[in-house]
Order: sequence, then C-alpha cells, then structure tokens
Amino acid sequence: MKKNIMLVPVDFSEISLNAVNHAAQVAKHFNNDLVLLSILEEDFLSNIFSFSKNDTKESLAKEALTGRLTELAAKIKAAFGINCQVDVRSGKIYKTIVTAADEHGCDCIIMGTHGASGVERVIGSNASRTISYSTTPVIVVKTDKNPNAYKNIVFPLDLSVDSKQKMKWAIHLGKAYNSTIHVLTYKVNDQFLNNKLMANLRQIEHIFDENGVKHEETILDSDSDFARKTLEFAETSKADLIMIMTQQESDKAIREYIIETYAQQIVNDSGNVPVFCVNPNHGTYKSEFII
Repeated sequence: MKKNIMLVPVDFSEISLNAVNHAAQVAKHFNNDLVLLSILEEDFLSNIFSFSKNDTKESLAKEALTGRLTELAAKIKAAFGINCQVDVRSGKIYKTIVTAADEHGCDCIIMGTHGASGVERVIGSNASRTISYSTTPVIVVKTDKNPNAYKNIVFPLDLSVDSKQKMKWAIHLGKAYNSTIHVLTYKVNDQFLNNKLMANLRQIEHIFDENGVKHEETILDSDSDFARKTLEFAETSKADLIMIMTQQESDKAIREYIIETYAQQIVNDSGNVPVFCVNPNHGTYKSEFII
C-alpha cells in the first residue's frame, strides 16, 4: 500500500523549523513519509551571481543546501522514526512548492509563516500565494504547537457551495485524533437561505454521526464579521486547528497573489492555532467514509 506523503518547505528559519517539527509529529501519527524542500529563489541567485547565469556556482549552492537538508532529515528520521526525503530546487518559491508537491504525489503541505502585515496583506506572502496556487491542502503553522493535541477542530460552515468539501479531511483527522469537531455557522435573515444553511448543518451532523466522529454545533446570530467571530470562537474553544476553504480565483494573475478575504484574515490572525486550508474541488482525502 502506497504511503501518504507530506511536504515541508524549509529555509532553516525558526518558523520553518517549527513547521518541520509539526509535520514530523503528524507524519509519525499517520505513519506517513516526509519530504523536506529547500528552494534557491531566482532573485536570490541573480543577486549572488551578479545577474549572470553560472551553473557551477548554482550547483555548489544546491550542493551545500542539500548537505544541510540531509543532516536535518537524518535528525528527523532518528527522532521520529519516519522516512524523510530531501529535495532542493531553484525557482519562484510558491510555484516551486506547488510543483514539488504535485511531483512527489503529496497529500498535504505543511509550511510556516510569520503571518502578514502591511503590504503583505495586499499582495500576499509566500504562504498565502502557496495556499491560493496549490491543489494540495496546506496546513499553515506559526509556532511549535503540538499537533498530537488536535483535540478541538473548528469547522466554519457558510452558504458557499464548497464549504462542505473539507468534510472528508475533518472525518480523517477526527478519527485519527479522537477529536471534537466544532461546527460554527450562523443564522441568515433570508428564510430560504437560512433553511438551506440549517439543512447543510443537519447533513453534516448526520455524516459525522455515521462516521463516529464527535461534534458540537454553535450557531451565531448573524454572519456579520464571520472571520473575526471564527477567530474569537477558536480562542474560547481552545482550538488546536481551524479548517477553512479558500477561494481559487479563475483569473490566474489574481490567483497567484491573493486568497479570499475570509481565508486571508483567518490565516493572518490565527495566532498559535494552525490553519488547514483546502481549495475548492481539490484536496479531498482519498479514503472510505460514509458520505
């Protein structure tokens, strides 16, 4: 049986090493393989090689980076007992991450981010670009939070057609960690839409019950400022993970730079809580569930 594979981008910053540790614990829990990816960014190569193509210098840089990454992989394997591959590439960071994940057949990308502030909130950080561009689910990590404590998972539910697509991942994680899935939704003034949303909620409750996943439901009075309320709910419920859908823009030029506003705010302001991001029509966990 083919093992599932997780990919972690590594630049050896504290944030990326937090993501490596987080990913290693998740991989160990599921007996998955890990791929550590380091990227020599094109702009960086141009700067250090005086804007001229120099295959020898680039090769030496890759060799040095491969050595560092191999040492880290050996430590991870020794500490967690998991298979750990290394991959060093050059290119645009977010595009290279997505390409590598596709080529390795990864089921999930786990990456660190500092969060965005100032201009990054508008044009997007590498994390937000990766989330927007990727067909593979992305878990965004900011601190070295223990993923073995994925006991409380916040599952926001809105009126979008795609909101239920993260269901199979929620079941997968809920079963593996014996989690409680906290479904968070809201009332809508329009009676027709409210009935539709409540029907979706009942369907989700039924599916969780059929699959033996613990769940609780919270219904807010309105959808006003749903992102802020989601974050407040995550804090009060002591959430270990927030699961969201992102909006994949049809315009490629836009898609490379932004993710949908709700998702962006959750990723930016989630504090120490990791955020699990799934693009619509992508990232369905391939397993047998009653749905």
